[in-house]
Amino acid sequence: MTIRVLVADDQEIVRAGLVMILDSHPDIEVVGQAADGRAAVELTRQLRPDVCLFDIRMPEMDGLEATRQLAGPEVADPVAVVVITTFDLDEYVHGALKAGARGFLLKDAGPELLVQAVRAAANGDALIAPNITIRLLAAFSESTGRPPAQPIAPLTDREEGVLLTVARGRTNSEIADELHISLSTVKTHLTALMNKLGARNRVELAMWAYETGRIKR
Repeated sequence: MTIRVLVADDQEIVRAGLVMILDSHPDIEVVGQAADGRAAVELTRQLRPDVCLFDIRMPEMDGLEATRQLAGPEVADPVAVVVITTFDLDEYVHGALKAGARGFLLKDAGPELLVQAVRAAANGDALIAPNITIRLLAAFSESTGRPPAQPIAPLTDREEGVLLTVARGRTNSEIADELHISLSTVKTHLTALMNKLGARNRVELAMWAYETGRIKR
């Protein structure tokens, strides 16, 4: 199945590079491009791509608001959004994740990680760039100023183990290998964790792990 992607970035050269990388893979097709957030939202609603790739800082409407409108908690049929940013925009990344983004990457992450993130988002998974996971999420856990949500039921030892691997940016396959369990078992534990913590996706699971001090910088 071909993964249909919409790319939004106000810098034409960056947008062209992203499109070239994605279109070079036979299972990915860029079906739309936008140079600002408002156009990205309108085009996404028209085309209904499988994955949106959004820059944070864009004219008309930033990537944060665009993500909220397409993937936020009030959206009945959310679109998978992957945010691309630079490390000096930490606060925007955190806001985008809270708004419903399924993952984030640095702009210098490289073609391989970009493609992995798109494929993960299309499969209902999420990819958090491993090289910034610990610094970024730990920093936000210290600055939120509010207590983290409490689970509706205690986490099992296995769920705690899966949670830690998610917070470290592991994919489902990597979690299965690391914990010596099947892929279907990983997915079962992730579902249980999201239900217990009221999380919408694995990114929110990772954020909760940092907010509760389970992962240290």
